[in-house]
Amino acid sequence: MGQNNFLEGRILPPLIRFSIPLMLSLILQALYGGVDLAVVGHFSPTASVSAVATGSQVMQSATVLVTGLNMGVTVLLGQAIGAGERGRAGGVIAGQIRLFVPLALLLTGMMAFFAPQAALLMNVPAEALEETIQYVRICSCGMIFITAYNAISGIFRGIGDSRSPFLFVSIACGVNVALDLLFVGVFEMAASGAALATVIAQCVSVLFSAAYIRRHPLPFDVSRASFRIPHTSRAILKLGAPIALQDVLVNISFLIITSIVNSLGLIASASVGVAEKMFVFLSIVPMAFLSTLSAFVAQNVGAGNRLRAKKALYTAQRISFSFGVAMFLLTFFWGGPTASLFTRDPAVIAATAQYLRGCSFEYLILSLSFCFLGYFNGLGKTTFVMLQGLLSAFLVRIPMSIYLSRLPNTNMGIISIAVPVSALSSLILCLFYFFRLESSRKKVS
Repeated sequence: MGQNNFLEGRILPPLIRFSIPLMLSLILQALYGGVDLAVVGHFSPTASVSAVATGSQVMQSATVLVTGLNMGVTVLLGQAIGAGERGRAGGVIAGQIRLFVPLALLLTGMMAFFAPQAALLMNVPAEALEETIQYVRICSCGMIFITAYNAISGIFRGIGDSRSPFLFVSIACGVNVALDLLFVGVFEMAASGAALATVIAQCVSVLFSAAYIRRHPLPFDVSRASFRIPHTSRAILKLGAPIALQDVLVNISFLIITSIVNSLGLIASASVGVAEKMFVFLSIVPMAFLSTLSAFVAQNVGAGNRLRAKKALYTAQRISFSFGVAMFLLTFFWGGPTASLFTRDPAVIAATAQYLRGCSFEYLILSLSFCFLGYFNGLGKTTFVMLQGLLSAFLVRIPMSIYLSRLPNTNMGIISIAVPVSALSSLILCLFYFFRLESSRKKVS
C-alpha cells in the first residue's frame, strides 16, 4: 500500500516521501476550485466569478466539517498502527462508517435547503445572487462524494500512505478540468456548469477509489466484529470534533469577512474570492506538513517515541519556512501577474494584488504555525488546536476586518492587514502551548 516507515531510521526521508504526494494532492484539490474560478473568469462575466468565489466558500464550511472529523480517524488509526493493534484499527474504520454516512446525508439536505439564506447572509452582490444559489445547490448534491473521498483519504494517511489519495484526486481533477471546459467554455453554463463538473468529478473519484481498495486490500480487516467494538465513533468525535469545530468556525469567520468585503461591491467580492483560491496554492507546503506531522507524530506517540516526534516537528518547520519566504516574495512583488491567471478584469487584478501584498507576511508566519498544529494533532491535543483557531479568528481577524473596512477611504490593502496579524496571534499561542507542554513533560520525568 505504499506505507512509509515513520517509526525508525532517518526522519527526513519518510517525511518527504509522505508529504510530496500530499502536496500534489492538495494542489490538485485546489485546482477543483481554482480551475472552476479560472475557467469561469475567462469565459463568463465578473458576476459569475463572484458567484463561484462566494458559493465555493459556503460549500467549504460543510467540507471542513468532514475533514476535521476525519483527522480523528487519521490520528486514531495511526496510533493503532504504531501500537501494532490491527483489530483496533478495523474498529476505527467501523466507527468512521457509522458516523460519516448520516453526516453526509444531513449536510446534503441542509446545504440544498438553506442555499438562498446563505447567499443573502453573505451579502452577495445582486448581479451574482441567483448564480450563487444555483452553484451551492448543485454542489450540495455532491456532499456524499466529498465525504466518501475524505473518509478514504484519511484511512490511507493513517496507515502512512499518501500516494493513493494523490491518485484518487488526480482522477477527479482530470475529469473536472475537462468538464469545466465543456460545460463553461462550450455550453456557456457559467457557475452552474462549474458546479456540475465538480460533482461529476467527485463521483468518478469515489468510484475509482472503491475499486482500488478491492484490488489493494487494507493491511487490517474490517469485519462484522469491527462494528461491535464499542465507543469507536465516540473516540473519533472526541479527537475530531474540536478540529472540525475549529475549522467550521474559522471558515465561518472567513465567510463573515467575505460578507464584509461583498458589501463593498462586485470588484471587491471577486478579488477576495481570487485571493482565497490562491491561498491554497500558496500554502501547499505548510498544509501538507500539518497533515504529515499529524500522522507521523501519532504513530510515534503510539510507539512511545515522543523525542522522535519532536525532531520531526523541527525538520518540517525548517523546510516549511524556506517555502514561506518564497511565497512571501511572490505575493508581495508579483501579486498582479499571479491574479491574472484567474481573471481578465483589470480592476479585479489590481484589487487582488493590493490585497495579496497586505497578506504576504502571513505566509512567513503560517509556515511555522501549521507545523505546530500538525504536531499537536498527532499528540491528541486537538482541543488546543480548536481554541487557538477560534481565538485568532474571532478575537483578532474579524474585529480588525470590520474596523478596517469602515475606515474612511479604505481599500483592499488596508483590509488585508487583519490577515497577518491574526496569523501572528496564532503562532504566539502555539509557541506558548509548546513550551508549556515541554515544561510539564520535564517536571514529570
